[in-house]
Amino acid sequence: MKAFVVDDEQLVRWFLERALKRWGYEVTSVSNINDAMAITGKEDFDFDIVFTDLKMPEGNGTILVDHLCKKIKRPHIVVCSAYITPEMYNDFRSKGVLTLKKPFKLNELEETLKKII
Repeated sequence: MKAFVVDDEQLVRWFLERALKRWGYEVTSVSNINDAMAITGKEDFDFDIVFTDLKMPEGNGTILVDHLCKKIKRPHIVVCSAYITPEMYNDFRSKGVLTLKKPFKLNELEETLKKII
């Protein structure tokens, strides 16, 4: 399984990378929306799950979510953020996107992954 992590916070990227690798995932991570859009825009973009932050200096993670929802029929996306409004939550759910409120613990990450697999 391949995971793609997009978060400007180094500690969050490290935590996700370490946990996902421990569970057998091959992980690629980037720290900004521009790099994420470049990678996901490629024809051969092939990840099983995408984790993205919402608030990043170069742009909003909802842009990436919308892009992936148009590109992939049923993308496995998890939005990791402390700033998810009820409206955003409902919009994400309608697209099949899961949410994980920061700060989150290892067991919360594991429970979220179980909803996907």
